[in-house]
Amino acid sequence: MIADTHLPKRAKVLPTELWSAIDAADVVLHAGDWVDVATLDELEARSTRLEGVYGNNDGPELRSRLPEVARFDVERVRFAMVHETGASSGREERMARTFDDTDVLVFGHSHIPWDSQSASGLRLLNPGSPTDRRRQPNCTFLTAVADAGELRDVELHAIERRHP
Repeated sequence: MIADTHLPKRAKVLPTELWSAIDAADVVLHAGDWVDVATLDELEARSTRLEGVYGNNDGPELRSRLPEVARFDVERVRFAMVHETGASSGREERMARTFDDTDVLVFGHSHIPWDSQSASGLRLLNPGSPTDRRRQPNCTFLTAVADAGELRDVELHAIERRHP
């Protein structure tokens, strides 16, 4: 799971660690703010299956190829994905009402990793950004396993900052 790649503004390329995870994944999720159409093209070419949405920084060409909200199943886990979810305060219950037929909501926008659950059981995941850490110690992405209707082994991966 990735979001907020912002290529080529925040980085020229995606980190090697992320490409290794993409190459190994059965499904790649991108929660918007691609910025560059070439990133979508490359992920489509390298991914076994790609699910994505557009973000607030994505222009007309990306918006013509991607939905604002995506809904899909992976191994009987019901996913929804959207770029923006609004304020962090009250997010779980607000999103549980909006996505009441969903097991997992993946979102982006803040560049801040997030893993929480609503009272009704909706799991909310934000992978952060693999290229723009903002106020976080590292750039990040998420991996997880969907199997037999269960999401497990959710892991936040930190990408170490590199200095020239």
